[in-house]
Amino acid sequence: MNVSVVIPARNDAPMLRRALGALAVQTRPADEIVIVDNGSTDDSADVARAAGARVVTEPIAGIPRASAAGYDAARGDLIMRIDADTVVPPTWIADALADFADPSVDLLTGRATFYGAGPVTRRLGKAWWVGGMYWSMTIWLGHPPVFGSNFAMRREVWTQLRGEVHRETRGIHDDLDLSLHIKPWMTVRLDPSWTAEISARPFASLRGLARRVGWVVPTLRGHGSPWRRKALWDRWREDGTWGPLPESDGLAADARAARDPGWTPGDETPGEGHAVA
Repeated sequence: MNVSVVIPARNDAPMLRRALGALAVQTRPADEIVIVDNGSTDDSADVARAAGARVVTEPIAGIPRASAAGYDAARGDLIMRIDADTVVPPTWIADALADFADPSVDLLTGRATFYGAGPVTRRLGKAWWVGGMYWSMTIWLGHPPVFGSNFAMRREVWTQLRGEVHRETRGIHDDLDLSLHIKPWMTVRLDPSWTAEISARPFASLRGLARRVGWVVPTLRGHGSPWRRKALWDRWREDGTWGPLPESDGLAADARAARDPGWTPGDETPGEGHAVA
């Protein structure tokens, strides 16, 4: 699989330099790194070019627009996403490819640890922000949400979802928005061992934390109440899985057959989609 790593950046030159340094020492290098310059006034674009990355310009500020522009520009079979303040371990790409060796996996999401703050802040971030997000949003969605600082998806996933995500809306979480559009036949794998370090700057002030927490409700509101779509308790099967799978989506069938030649429509058992591993 060809691998594209997408990083949105806005005035993040020092952190971006560190993020690109970590990508430069991967045991399995990326085939391309796409930096989305989201209206930076510092030298973020120059830092990216000096590291050999391809720079895409998105002048209108907003993470949803910037991340979508990066996914649109990515050429790889596998699109991987981190933020400019993310530092990945040397086996980050290789470990992701090992997960995607399973042809049923459509999206992969991982955990995070925090740097740049005291031990209490780091523990709270890991337990409350990351752990709480996975716990609460898995209940809400019926599958793990993808974590924008550390996730990957097959190209065909983005091909199916790119016209649905709210790229024009600011003040929302782009990763949660993407998660809300994931189809029932798509499998999301949460790999707790697939980790990255991210900056604790969201927790540096109550204002910054409140802003990020405040984005959750508008993100969910933009998709309507799950009770209007279908009650949460009806969206879960008795065995704890999401189901049943629709059988009529040609795009999904074509994508699955292309990467798994032995598969034919109807092979799945009800509820196979959105598996958690």
